[in-house]
Amino acid sequence: MYRRDDLDLTHTPMFSQMEGFVVGEGISLADLKGTVEAFARDMFGEKPRLRFRPSFFPYTEPSAELDISCWQCNGAGCAMCKRTGWLELLGCGMVHPAVFEAVGYDVEKYTGFAWGMGIERAAILRYHVDDIRMFFENDLRFLEQFPY
Repeated sequence: MYRRDDLDLTHTPMFSQMEGFVVGEGISLADLKGTVEAFARDMFGEKPRLRFRPSFFPYTEPSAELDISCWQCNGAGCAMCKRTGWLELLGCGMVHPAVFEAVGYDVEKYTGFAWGMGIERAAILRYHVDDIRMFFENDLRFLEQFPY
């Protein structure tokens, strides 16, 4: 994927995205929150703090971002987290009813949620990589340290 984004320690205009999508009867915001929190805990353990904050994505309403406390400064604020103590992990939200209407789903019966995150972002958080740009420099000494 490509997006207009400034290149820095945690952002790059080129990225690979992993997405999740759930649709069914009675799917709620609590289901979304529980799913992405369980994913984050499985991926990063119990130590990092997590927070949801409101956001905007055109195909979900409500929308949120899941942040994780910065591994480098433990939430105190550093260059990695732009002095906030937090790093964005993923974007998520409840599927907008207009999306269901567009594909012919009964919006009175079905709800759902979606989430997406950059694979490189997850890797810098899981493996404590100082700079996301290292994934794109083709340095085999760096790349070969990660398990398949």
